[in-house]
Amino acid sequence: MAARRLSSLVSRSLASSLLQSPGRTCGRWSNLSRFSTAAAVQELITPQVQISYTQHLINGKFVDAASGKTFPAYDPRSGEVIAYVAEGDAEDINRAVSAARKAFDEGPWPKMTAYERSRILLRFADLVEKHSNELAALETWNNGKPFEQALMSELPMFVRLFHYYAGWADKIHGLTVPGDGNYHIQVLHEPIGVAGQIIPWNFPLLMFAWKVGPALACGNTIVLKTAEQTPLTALYVAQLLHEAGLPPGVLNVVSGYGPTAGAPLVAHMDVDKLAFTGSTETGKVVLELAARSNLKPVTLELGGKSPFIVFDDADVDKAVELAHFALFFNQGQCCCAGSRTFVHERIYDEFLEKAKARAMRRIVGDPFKKGVEQGPQIDVEQFEKVLRYIRSGKESNATLECGGARIGSKGFFIEPTVFSNVKDDMLIAQDEIFGPVQSILKFKDIDEVIKRANETRYGLAAGVFTKNGDTANRMMRALKVGTVWINCFDVFDAAIPFGGYKMSGIGREKGIYSLNNYLQVKAVVSPLKNPAWI
Repeated sequence: MAARRLSSLVSRSLASSLLQSPGRTCGRWSNLSRFSTAAAVQELITPQVQISYTQHLINGKFVDAASGKTFPAYDPRSGEVIAYVAEGDAEDINRAVSAARKAFDEGPWPKMTAYERSRILLRFADLVEKHSNELAALETWNNGKPFEQALMSELPMFVRLFHYYAGWADKIHGLTVPGDGNYHIQVLHEPIGVAGQIIPWNFPLLMFAWKVGPALACGNTIVLKTAEQTPLTALYVAQLLHEAGLPPGVLNVVSGYGPTAGAPLVAHMDVDKLAFTGSTETGKVVLELAARSNLKPVTLELGGKSPFIVFDDADVDKAVELAHFALFFNQGQCCCAGSRTFVHERIYDEFLEKAKARAMRRIVGDPFKKGVEQGPQIDVEQFEKVLRYIRSGKESNATLECGGARIGSKGFFIEPTVFSNVKDDMLIAQDEIFGPVQSILKFKDIDEVIKRANETRYGLAAGVFTKNGDTANRMMRALKVGTVWINCFDVFDAAIPFGGYKMSGIGREKGIYSLNNYLQVKAVVSPLKNPAWI
């Protein structure tokens, strides 16, 4: 499959699914706005989808929380409650882990032929494709991302990912290796066991695929905790997986908050591996809890502050459009967003004016409306966080070129915002904002921009825009990041590994490298008597 842009595919998360809480405001947002014009008052479109699954999925059945508690799921367009979801705690995690352990130790999944596992994953992908419209509507309703993005980009990528991992299921094999002596030496690749997985809110469906796909292909069982902000689509697709033939207990889904559901999962002594996507701060907590329990291996996909570097030989119009996409895609709620836009001083002024004009043309409104580019932020907490960073930028004497304010009086909509004259020591240039805020910085030469781009605690991704092959080759090697996009951005493919350097995480997701996260390596040695060959 040809690689695709994240406008047509998409990235991971970065929001902390462990510790963040959902917004809790009410009301109905009725403004639809093209940022460059006055807001037009319209009614919100009513999603054509039913919310059918709100309980935990444990051992193949939907069940209430052990405590009987529920928590609200919200529509970020309005802040209104759209469903009440079972609120998991340690007892629910215990029940889910017990089911996963029994399914791994006694059930058919690890003992099933790899070909049959592959067929189940393929049937599941077909079911997701069949239900794409409902899933896209549910994703937009609970998350706020544009419906066209969910339907035309993210759902096809979800299906492609499960096709990819279905293809791997019967191609995972060990080795026979030579040794110094009369011994037969085998290396086995075994499923690791019960995998705990915690996914974020910014790409709920895709993060489900990134984690569940390789774990199931390798023959593991799973306990997955959804982000409390966006539990609905994971429960829906988990039901489809069982409809495709997944045995009970192989995939268990628990919804709830980080301290009461996420932490017990991370610390559980009967969980063999943990995978987390979220903030760097929460990732540290995850790593510590895992180490204090049974020292389970941990995969972390964490935060970023990615540089997008535009050299003076660039086509400015193309660079402006790509830089705009790199930052504003998904409401800026992307771990790999190009949130530090470095522009060569010779084209800085031209770039800035065009970047400002492009931001002011960005269409913000009801994400169910055709042509809308930007919906609301996920919840009131993230909404207020973004506005705090905008205030910080102004207080630090960065120049606010456009935006910087709330749109309407209800919901969590923020104007596309552009800052110029940004300095490296400003918070807006250092911290992951996770919102529609573009910071444009000026640089003089390649040595300077390499140094400045790498002076960050993060190392997730970078973009380079140049016509010079030598410049591109030097930059791809000099940047300390897990992914470098040259004259493109947010190009994702099932086979492309994704992960970061430094405090952007541990390990890789997608591609062949993701399989290593869910396999144990075992050496088996036996003596050979009078071998014909060694």
